Amino acid sequence: MCDSCSRQSVRIRFRRNGSKEEESHLANPSCCLPGEITGQVLKISMKREYYSDTITDFLKAAPNEILGRLVRSNDFALEQTQRDAWLEEIDILKKALRPHEGSVYFEYSIPRMGRRIDVVVITGSTIFVLEFKVGESEFPSHAIDQVFDYALDLKNFHETSHEHFVAPVLIATKARNVSTTISTTPHNDRMLFPIKCNGELLKQVITDVLCFANSDEINPTQWETGRYQPTPTIIEAAMALYNGHSVSEISRSDASAINLSATSDAVSEIIRLSREKSHKAICFVTGVPGAGKTLVGLNIATKHIDKDSDLYSVFLSGNGPLVAILREALARDKVRHEKERGVKFKKSEAMSDVKMFIQNVHNFRDECLVDFKKPPIEHVALFDEAQRAWDLRQTANFMRLKKNTPSFNKSEPEFLISCLDRHPDWAVVVCLVGGGQEINTGEAGICEWIESLNRSYPNWNIYISSHLTDSEYGAERVLEKVREHSIVTNKDELHLSVSMRSFRAEHVSLLVKQLLDLKLDEARTTLTNVKGKYPIVITRDLNKAKQWLKEKARGSERYGIVVSSQAERLKPHAIDVKSPVDPIHWFLDGKDDVRSSYFLEDVVTEFQVQGLELDWACVTWDADFRYTPGGWDHFSFVGSHWNRIRKQERQVYLKNAYRVLLTRARQGMVIVVPSGDSDDLTRKHEFYDSTFKYLEEIGFEKI
Repeated sequence: MCDSCSRQSVRIRFRRNGSKEEESHLANPSCCLPGEITGQVLKISMKREYYSDTITDFLKAAPNEILGRLVRSNDFALEQTQRDAWLEEIDILKKALRPHEGSVYFEYSIPRMGRRIDVVVITGSTIFVLEFKVGESEFPSHAIDQVFDYALDLKNFHETSHEHFVAPVLIATKARNVSTTISTTPHNDRMLFPIKCNGELLKQVITDVLCFANSDEINPTQWETGRYQPTPTIIEAAMALYNGHSVSEISRSDASAINLSATSDAVSEIIRLSREKSHKAICFVTGVPGAGKTLVGLNIATKHIDKDSDLYSVFLSGNGPLVAILREALARDKVRHEKERGVKFKKSEAMSDVKMFIQNVHNFRDECLVDFKKPPIEHVALFDEAQRAWDLRQTANFMRLKKNTPSFNKSEPEFLISCLDRHPDWAVVVCLVGGGQEINTGEAGICEWIESLNRSYPNWNIYISSHLTDSEYGAERVLEKVREHSIVTNKDELHLSVSMRSFRAEHVSLLVKQLLDLKLDEARTTLTNVKGKYPIVITRDLNKAKQWLKEKARGSERYGIVVSSQAERLKPHAIDVKSPVDPIHWFLDGKDDVRSSYFLEDVVTEFQVQGLELDWACVTWDADFRYTPGGWDHFSFVGSHWNRIRKQERQVYLKNAYRVLLTRARQGMVIVVPSGDSDDLTRKHEFYDSTFKYLEEIGFEKI
C-alpha cells in the first residue's frame, strides 16, 4: 500500500545493466513517482541528475544534507573516496557560487556516452560543465578531452543548450600556478575551449566567463525542460543499449526523422505475432546509409538477451571488422563499469558474454552445419547488412574449398533461413538492408533472400516496406520477386528514409547519391541545404586536408583517412591500401596510440569502415574511379598499370565503395583529389583533374 494515497501497489518491470528483466512492486506511481502506466508496466520518468536545486537553496543546505541526497540517488556501493570527493566539490562550489543565482546539478547523466557530468551550473548567460579531479595537481590531455566531450554533448544534443554559451571547466583541486584562458572555438557556436583551474580560482573563472559571454540570461526551468536528442555512433549506441538504456534515450526524436522506436516496435510486433500464432516470418528493415538500421537490430537483440527465454535473439553480421570492434568496445566498457564499482573483472570474462550477443554470421552458419537437423538456440536472428550475404556461387565455392563440402547447393540467405526453419513452432529472421552497399564479389543483395523464400519456403510470411522503390535496392526486380510470394505484408515503419548519422545535416546521403548518379543540378540544390550545417571541402593537398581535420575536431571527436580498396596509386602520399591495419586500434584507441585513426598514418578502406563512422573524415580519391562527361570510368591497378573494369557487377561494387566512403562522417569531411604527376604514367594529371572539376561544379568549397 502507498501511505500517502492508500492505493494498491502495482508490478513494474525494469532492466539494469543489460540484465534480464526483473520485477518489483511499487505503490501507486501517480503519487509516488513521476511516470505513466501502460498496461501493467510502469514507465518511470527518472531525473537525469542525482541532485539539483537552485543556487540559493544549495548555498543554504548543509553539506551532509546534499550528500545524503546524492547517496540516495547512487545505484552502486558508495566508496569512501567518492563520498569525500562529493564533500570537497560541495565545499568548493559553496564558495564559488555565493554571489550568483541559477541552478546546480550534480552527476548529470549522458546516456549516449554512458557517463555522468560531475556538476552542471546554470547561471547568468552560461552553462558551466564542471569536471573535478579531486586531489590532482595536473591537467592530463585525456581529462581535458573528457570535459570537452561532456560540453559538446550538451551543445549538440540538448535542445535548450544549442544557442547558449557552454563553458567546460576542468578543476584539478591541488594545481598550483594555474593560468586561465577564456576563448571560443572557431565553430561560431558559443562553445568555449576548456578552461583549467583549481578550487580557489573557480569563483574568478565563473565571474570572468560571465563577463566574456555577456548575453541573455538562461532560465534554468526552461533549460531543464529541453529534450535530450542524441545521435550516438554505433559503438556508443551498442554500449548504451547493452547497459540497459532504451533506444528512445539514445536517439533523437524530431519530426524530420522516422522514430527509431517506431521501427523497433514494428519489428517487436512481428516477433510477438509470429510467436503467438506459430508463424515463421522474415522482415526487411531498409534505409539510407546512417539511418539507424544497425541500431534497430541491436535494440531488438538487447531486449531479448536472456538465453533462458524463447525470445532469445542473436545479432549477426558478416562484417568482420564491425563485429570485432563492437565486441571489443562492449568488453572494454564492461570492465570499466566494474572497475568504477570497485569490482575486479577480467576482459576475457566480459568478452565471453559479448560473443554470445554479437556473432559473426559465418560462425553461426558453421555451427548450424554441425547438425543439419538441430535448430539453433535462437528463435530470432537479426542479420546486419543482409545485402552482403553470399550468392550460391560464392557460398558453394567457399564450402567446397574451405569446409570440404563439395555438394553444397544453397546460397547463404537460403541456408540461413533453413537454419531458423528447423524450429518446429516459430521463428523470425530480421534482415537489416542498406541500399547500394554491396561492395564485394558474390554479395547477393536483397533479391536472393526473397528468391530463396519463393524457391524453398513459400509458407514464410514476408514483411517489407512499401517504400522499397529506390534503384539502389534493385527495386524493380525485388518488387517483382515479392509479388510472386503468397504471404506479403507492407509495413511502412520498416523503412528508415532519413540519415541520422550526421546530426548536422540529414541530406548528406542524398547529396552523395546525386553526386554518384551524375545528377549535377540536383546535387547543387541539395548542397545548398547542407552548407552551413555540415562542412564539405575539397582540396588537392593531403597535408591541408589533415590540418583541416585537426582544426575541426574538438575533444575526442574521431577523425581519420578513408580510401577505396582499389586506390593503389596513393603510395606517393604515404597511403598504402595493402598495408595491414587493425580496425580495433584504429577505431577505439586514443590520441596517444600511433595505431589509432588520430595519427592520420594508417588508413581504412570501405571493407573496414562499412557500418561504422567517424566524426570527421578525409576521403582521398584515387584514379580508380574517374569522372567523365559520359559517365564514371572504373579501373583496377594490376602490376604496373591501370586496367579498365568492364564487368558491370564490379563497376557497381566500385561505385558503392565510394558511396560508403562518402557517407561515413557525422560532422563533416574533406575530399582530397591529388594533382597527379606528369612524370608518373600511372598518375597523370588527367586521371584526377576531371574528377576535381566535377566536384568544383557541384559547388564544394576549395581549401
